Amino acid sequence: MRQLADIAQRYEKGYGHFTTRQNIQFNWIDLSRVADALDDLADVEMHPIQTSGNCIRNVTADHFAGAISGEVEDPRILAEILWQWSTGHPEYAFLPRKFKIAVTGSAQDRAVVAFHDIGLRVLRNEAGVKGCRIWVGGGLGRTPRKGRVITDFVPHDDLLAYMDAILHVYNRFGRRDNKYKARIKILIDELGLEQARDEIETVFEQLRHRISIPADLRKRVEAAFAPPDWSGAKPHDLERDLALSPSFAEWVRVNTERHRDNRHAIVTVSLKKPGDTPGDASADQMRVLADLAGHYAHDELRISHEQNVILPHVPKQHLLTLYRELKRAGLASANVGLVSDIIAYPGMDYCALATARSIPVAQAIAERFAELKLEHEIGPLKIKISGCINACGHHHVGHIGILGLDRAGVENYQITLGGDGTEDATLGDRTGPGFDAEHLMVAIETIIQCYLDGRGSVDESFLDYYRRVGMQPFKAALYPDRAAVQRKAS
Repeated sequence: MRQLADIAQRYEKGYGHFTTRQNIQFNWIDLSRVADALDDLADVEMHPIQTSGNCIRNVTADHFAGAISGEVEDPRILAEILWQWSTGHPEYAFLPRKFKIAVTGSAQDRAVVAFHDIGLRVLRNEAGVKGCRIWVGGGLGRTPRKGRVITDFVPHDDLLAYMDAILHVYNRFGRRDNKYKARIKILIDELGLEQARDEIETVFEQLRHRISIPADLRKRVEAAFAPPDWSGAKPHDLERDLALSPSFAEWVRVNTERHRDNRHAIVTVSLKKPGDTPGDASADQMRVLADLAGHYAHDELRISHEQNVILPHVPKQHLLTLYRELKRAGLASANVGLVSDIIAYPGMDYCALATARSIPVAQAIAERFAELKLEHEIGPLKIKISGCINACGHHHVGHIGILGLDRAGVENYQITLGGDGTEDATLGDRTGPGFDAEHLMVAIETIIQCYLDGRGSVDESFLDYYRRVGMQPFKAALYPDRAAVQRKAS
């Protein structure tokens, strides 16, 4: 993290952007200095290999891996093995299209496995053998698809052979005549799930005794992801600290999760301070995060697909000090999972593919609800914004999803409701005609007010309410008369 901070300061504009791929993007490095930046990355064993192109991209996993209770296995173990297997794989360097894999180790899915080209969930069969349930053909973009279960169980010993079989079938049959129809989700649509399964199983039977995870490799990877020594954490009366500061108590309630070791907590550091660019961190903030991880969190931090930073192992005795240090650095927003914790891809501010802005929209929404002081009353609500049809902001699986498009030279924003990227994976439903930038905020406020007016109790979340009542109350609120909505804005 310190090296990323130095790169941001030396070659960039002093900041980096953490992405939904659990990566960092530097958007402003002069082409003549890229090689120097790559050298600096290599010094700390980092690289940009396979972060682009028609290849297997970086393998992502649950950002709470190894810290949260209820895991069958730490999913980083398989993620690392799959990364080593796939990086530089000669057969898969020029696939029909980019290819993404995600792994979760528990029933609670924080890795969005159902919306990846391949999604894996580690589980045990009735005999107690570890293996994976495998989804294929998930993805967002212009043809969003929820992944389909291709097999309920593949033992770990056979996993690489099964993965190789899926990639072989995709590489052989995937379309190359049209990049918009080149993803594996389209191949599954065209073949049908049963024929796709037959093709994969045929190749798998040829490979299953030829490809496996070497025992010594697995042992080395397991050792690399062994938990830190937690014995230094002392039993601590956290309730006493909570009583000292209401703001600290609220931060603990919203930004921490129960750790598998009851002397520790999992901390999410929000990079979504209202008014700031979601996912951005300055060089100074990166250095602070690195220092805090070293002092208070066993020297470990991670990036979540929700563009926040995770300190997975924080002794409870350090939580209050950590909070005060984060507050001094402008990193103590108590908003994880709330309205202002928005996933927003940069849109037209950086991306050449974008057709609309997303950063100003996210900033305006976050600032508006901070101003109204409604965020905690509203409760859990995931807003996700994309600046183009490629859906880098995961808008299809937002409780409220926003897609910016160009309509005859005017930015127009479509809204979807009810999306969910968890184990209850669901694509959002489009509300109806889109809104121009001037009237989008009124539409978002109308949607949230509809929820607040209609929910059965304060414990009924936005997503639960939508699943109970459906789209109709929201349509009635948004479109009784388009002119009325516009008059309200003016």
